[in-house]
Amino acid sequence: MLANEMQAVDDIDRAMIEALAGNSRISLKELAQAVGLSSPSAAERLRRLEDRGVVTLFTIDLDPAAIGYPLQAIVRVRPLPGQLHIVERIIQDTPEFIECDKVTGDDCFIARLVVRSMGELDSILDKVAERAETNTSMIKSSPVKRRLPPLIRKK
Repeated sequence: MLANEMQAVDDIDRAMIEALAGNSRISLKELAQAVGLSSPSAAERLRRLEDRGVVTLFTIDLDPAAIGYPLQAIVRVRPLPGQLHIVERIIQDTPEFIECDKVTGDDCFIARLVVRSMGELDSILDKVAERAETNTSMIKSSPVKRRLPPLIRKK
C-alpha cells in the first residue's frame, strides 16, 4: 500500500479533522453532531485517526503580538563547517525561535522568530552568528496562515 493511500481519509474523517482544525476544544458531543455520528462512534473514529498518526496534537493558535511579541522574522541559517549540531541546539534552546525546519539547499535551517524589538532580534542573532551565517527577513503580514493540507480521499 502506498503511503498516501495509508493516510487517506473518508468524508466523515475529513469533516472531523476540519471541525477540530477550526476549534480543537470542541466537545466530543459537538464533534459527533457536526459529523452526524453518535458520541461513541465519533470517539472511536477520533481514536483511530490518532492511532494512525493523522491527528497528532490538539493545540491553540496564539497571536504573538497579543502577548508582547510585535515583530516576527524568518531567519535562514547556514552553519559554519562543523557547527551544524551546535547551531541546531542554539535554535532549540532559544524560546523566541517558535518554528524551525531543517532544509535542503544553501541554508540548513529556516526558522521563525518572535521578538519584542529590533535590539532583541540583534541579541538573539548574535548568539547564532558566532557559528553560522544568517539572512533575516522581517514578516510584514501572513496572507496564508498555517492551514491543513488537501486531504486525500479514499477511493
